[in-house]
Formats: sequence, C-alpha cells, structure tokens
Amino acid sequence: MTIIMLCIQFFKTGLFSIGGGLATLPFLYEISDRFGWFSHADIADMIAISESTPGAIGINMSTYAGYTTGGIPGGILASLSLACPSVIIILIIARFLEKFRENKYVDRAFYGLRPASIAMISAAGINVAMVALFDLNAFQASHFIPDLFVWKGLILAVLIFIGQQKIKIHPVAFIAASALIGIIFKF
Repeated sequence: MTIIMLCIQFFKTGLFSIGGGLATLPFLYEISDRFGWFSHADIADMIAISESTPGAIGINMSTYAGYTTGGIPGGILASLSLACPSVIIILIIARFLEKFRENKYVDRAFYGLRPASIAMISAAGINVAMVALFDLNAFQASHFIPDLFVWKGLILAVLIFIGQQKIKIHPVAFIAASALIGIIFKF
C-alpha cells in the first residue's frame, strides 16, 4: 500500500509542479510533513546534491524517497511516477502544437502560471533557508538571539552570493568550494 501511495504522491507532484525541479519543493515539503518519508533537512541535502549531480531535484528526491520506502522497486516507481505526467503532457502538446501555439486561452494560462511558479519556487527557497541558516530549536531553548542563526552557514551563503556576483566562474566551482569548506569546518 505504501508503494501505491508513493506513486500517487509523486504522480501528483509531477502533474502540478509547473516550472521545473525547484517547483517540486512545496510538494516535497508537503509529502515530508504528511508521510515522513524524508525530512526537511533531507530536502535541503537533496538540493545540495542536485546542484552538483545530474538530474532534477524532483527526480532525485522521488528516487531517494522511493528507495528508502520500498527499496530499488520503490525508487524506480516513484521516479517514473514523477516523470510520467510530463511525458504525457509533452506528447499531447507535441501532437497539437500548432493549435496550442495560437490559442489565446493557452497563452493566457501560461502567462498566469509564470507568477505562480515564481511564488512556489520562492516559498521553497525560504523553507530551504530556514533549514540551512536558522536553528529555531536552539533559539527556543535559549531565547538568545545569536542562537537563532547557523553562523557558519549564513557566512558561507553570503560569501557565495557575493562571489557569484563578483567572480564570473562556473557555479560548480562554488559548489565544490562549499563542499570542501563544509568538510574542513565540520558543518
């Protein structure tokens, strides 16, 4: 039964996450909260892994959740469930491309979907920042403002942000440097 629920949840995620891999994040947080197949920290880790490995976060996370829930068959089925809606929709659109291209309602629908995608990705980014840069448990225990922040993570995030603005090198270099810094400073 768990495998069936896993497939349903990832099919739904694949069907409604318009805007790419990061648009799956709100759905992944909801799955985490509802089923506990992975934690919010796991999602943050998967974002880091997805930035440095091939594949979209949704596919990587569905494979991870499926594997931890149902072994290799679970990983395969969850990944296929996430990808299936996109394949179906692309095949339908390819079949009727000319009609879709000139349809004013489809054009308007995509115009409306753009801000929705931005809002979903932004909300997911805030959730990731909350996990990576803030320690609410430490703050609640001490009520001491400096305990609210994960200082090493916050400093690294600011340095990477500034570095990307000033130094025009490939993002993989920043990811590799961040991993190395994490190892050295025991993040």
